[in-house]
Amino acid sequence: MTNGDDLDKVFRLRYECYRAENSIPRNEDRVMSDSFDESDNCVHVAVEMDDTVVAAVRLHLVSRLNKEAPTIEVFPEIMETVDAGNTLLDPTRFVVNPEARKARLPLHFLALRIPFLATSFYDVDVALAPVRTEHSAFYLRYLGYEVYAPPRQYPGLKKPVCLLTAKVKEHRDEVLHRYPFFGKIESIPQSEINFPRLRESYVASGRNSFRAA
Repeated sequence: MTNGDDLDKVFRLRYECYRAENSIPRNEDRVMSDSFDESDNCVHVAVEMDDTVVAAVRLHLVSRLNKEAPTIEVFPEIMETVDAGNTLLDPTRFVVNPEARKARLPLHFLALRIPFLATSFYDVDVALAPVRTEHSAFYLRYLGYEVYAPPRQYPGLKKPVCLLTAKVKEHRDEVLHRYPFFGKIESIPQSEINFPRLRESYVASGRNSFRAA
């Protein structure tokens, strides 16, 4: 949805989700957005069901061409990883429709699949996960993440978040073995994501050290 005209749907879903957890204050516009939504290295992806946006995530691709990302503002020491020649994926504003969660629809898996596919498409070295402590167990146990920094206050949110990181090229095969639907699904063409190339604002490190899935 990066180049589309429907981002307002995402901003309204964000507001609804964060308000459901009392993580942000009320506002009259009932939208949640910030300046990072307009960054050149930002990609917006949503999950749609029956013409309704039911989940979404914002991705920032960090490389030597563009080092702007919201999580770097909170955890600036992660820049050591970029300075060492690595690229980062910073997924933020991960939201799932509250009613869909109550209905136990597995939309969180579909939403998590988005950054996983992005790490392959953009040949990313390290994926970030700025999450609340109570949400970290799944990332640590199943997706190869490690704790990088303890909880800190995140701008615009009432609850602090910790920072997890994963060397995605090292753990990709293991994750796909456990959750093959995180990869390409030939039988479901609409499951593929037409990521923008970002040639002017992102360049891979060229460290193609992972094995083919």
